[in-house]
Amino acid sequence: MAPSNSSDSSMPSEVPAPYGTGPTAGNPAGALAPKPVARVRTHHLQQAKAKGERFAMLTAYEQYTAEIFDQAGIDVLLVGDSASNNVFGNETSIPVTVDELLPLCRAVSRSAKRALVLADLPFGSYEVSPEQAVATGVRFLKEGLAHGVKIEGGAFYAGTVRAMVQAGIPVMAHIGFTPQSEHSLGGYRVQGRGDDATRLIEDAVALANAGAFSVLMEMVPAETAAAVDAAIDVPTIGIGAGNATTGQVLVWQDMAGLRGGKMAKFVKQYADLRTTLSDAAKSYADDVRSGQFPGPEHSF
Repeated sequence: MAPSNSSDSSMPSEVPAPYGTGPTAGNPAGALAPKPVARVRTHHLQQAKAKGERFAMLTAYEQYTAEIFDQAGIDVLLVGDSASNNVFGNETSIPVTVDELLPLCRAVSRSAKRALVLADLPFGSYEVSPEQAVATGVRFLKEGLAHGVKIEGGAFYAGTVRAMVQAGIPVMAHIGFTPQSEHSLGGYRVQGRGDDATRLIEDAVALANAGAFSVLMEMVPAETAAAVDAAIDVPTIGIGAGNATTGQVLVWQDMAGLRGGKMAKFVKQYADLRTTLSDAAKSYADDVRSGQFPGPEHSF
């Protein structure tokens, strides 16, 4: 899935920002600015569902992965609360705070030129009231430079989603297994089996009707996820939810094999960065201890 600059009768063409877009790095005064890269927008994800296309989403937490994934064609980058246990060393996503995530979000947003950048609202930053959620969402758009946010929860949060959307904050909803609720859910458990499938469908419909531009489903049986996708007009994203969704998302450290230990069933590893980095570090340490580094070619 890629944004198109071609005309679409159902969607007006995007025009240049009327008040400018800030300084262009490396562009001398008076020089012609490079042609801007077309940004993925929420309506492009909607178009993907309408056309039967798919889009890819990964987490990112800092400059270099954001830049690499953006240039590789990843359509959506999520500054997830998964930074809690993939950046900050916590066991779960619950301890991470808004103030910890904002600098990560800024780094990703500044580095991604094409991808849509979303930020997770962490545990405790939106549950109290729609007003709290709006205030937190505003911070992520103003201070974090995000293009939208993601919140966890079912139909109960439809009013919260509606308030955020009315305030101009694009919202992705997250249902199924919601990691921030792992203690109340009894741990990492598949959601939406049997009769519980009806509840997930109702959650998705309520959230989409409230204005969520997409619905993410985690650890949901493929049959249930397909039923949810058929019940709503907005695109769905899956993580452990089969292949009937419009998009797929993974935590990048899982996808690229940086994190050690047992992987979830839904993870496919496309590289073994843990071994690559470990071998590089060992080679560096050996060269330092033996005196081979730095050599004459690395000295002034």
